[in-house]
Amino acid sequence: MKIALMDSGIGLLAAAAAVRRLRPDAELVISSDPASMPWGPHTPEEITARALAVARAAAAHRPDALIVACNTASVHALPALRAALEPALPVIGTVPAIKPAAAGGGPVAIWATPATTGSPYQRGLIAEFAGSVDVTGVPCPGLADAIEHGDEAGIDRAVVAAAALTPPGVRSVVLGCTHYELVADRIRAAVQRPGPPLVLHGSAGAVAAQALRRIGADPAPTAAPAGTLTVLLGGSPGTLPAPALTYAEGRSLQAAAPAR
Repeated sequence: MKIALMDSGIGLLAAAAAVRRLRPDAELVISSDPASMPWGPHTPEEITARALAVARAAAAHRPDALIVACNTASVHALPALRAALEPALPVIGTVPAIKPAAAGGGPVAIWATPATTGSPYQRGLIAEFAGSVDVTGVPCPGLADAIEHGDEAGIDRAVVAAAALTPPGVRSVVLGCTHYELVADRIRAAVQRPGPPLVLHGSAGAVAAQALRRIGADPAPTAAPAGTLTVLLGGSPGTLPAPALTYAEGRSLQAAAPAR
């Protein structure tokens, strides 16, 4: 079994680690283009072109499924990716976990990039899944960039700023950018108030499970950890970027299956 994941940068690490937990025997191909990251400020046409290039580099390795581990690419490029690659290659997009967060009751905060916060896409998800739940969009300028580069001070500043915009009494936070899952513990610590534990809702586990369902594979977390890891940077073979190894997900991937 071979699962590919794509993103502009290292935001795909959380979903890749989730796939590895479910199927330690799966071969992983992770394809990104850090030189063009972030994709958010680009036009939808530019995002689609970049996403197609990254996806085709992964598809050349003949995976069984492709996870689009990027909210921005899923918003703007998913139809084009599916038109280009399916049905030969199942393509699984990433949607912010607004539905499960709202199901747990409010208030809910959605941390996302400035481009996503208040976008028609996010407003549509809130209208469809949140109903009468109190939902606050929280823009997080600079957070994804700081995470991408392992900028500890930048991460702290962005998390503190976003936490200040998060209303008191919020019971759950939707992590609306895949990069944010890499610093989930820091987000929790910044937002947690006295009272019930804050619930964070990411997408990594859900998209990993959906990828297995699409190819008819069952989770096998006790399988022998024999899966390899192939890293593509801008379409060329590479290794995990140094900032990736500052996160537990990146270290676990490299330790379990050294890049080839």
